Amino acid sequence: MRLFVALPLPEPVRDELRALGNGLPGARWVPAGNLHLTLRFIGEVDGRDARDIDDALAAIRMPAFALQLAGVGVFGEGRKLRSVWVDIEANPEVTRLRDKVEQAVIRAGRAPEARKFKPHVSIARFKNGGPPPDKLQKYLGEHALYKSEPFPIDSFTLFSSFLSSSGAIYTPEVEYALIQTFGQLSAE
Repeated sequence: MRLFVALPLPEPVRDELRALGNGLPGARWVPAGNLHLTLRFIGEVDGRDARDIDDALAAIRMPAFALQLAGVGVFGEGRKLRSVWVDIEANPEVTRLRDKVEQAVIRAGRAPEARKFKPHVSIARFKNGGPPPDKLQKYLGEHALYKSEPFPIDSFTLFSSFLSSSGAIYTPEVEYALIQTFGQLSAE
């Protein structure tokens, strides 16, 4: 079983991100149901390891918080362009949650994540390089000021991932609630 931990996005935010999905030749736009913010990719595990990871994640205690998406960017460049992503507003709470998830996964016996955490939501991927540079610059310029309304993060999810010929299929396996506090910030 291939696992990762992520923040699913509310439907109105997914709809907004899907509206950004045009104007880049060669882009494979991520289906709305697959849009998420990855906290930790875990990889292939057996059933026993999956139970240990579940137990460790279930022990995480942290207050719920609000998140806001803002701006777009890319990973890679030129013929090595890999993806287009939406950034988040600076938010120490998402990094704090990611750190708790990382420590839980390590306690469950997995190696530490080698890559630096860059919170983002991938909205498009490229197989054979990106679009012409002028089209990419135009797209990035048109969407540079994108900003979602703040939305509540009141849980995180352990997903399984199955790679098929038509793309990845993500299945939520376990949802872990964050602590609701009196006067909790909500997306209104």
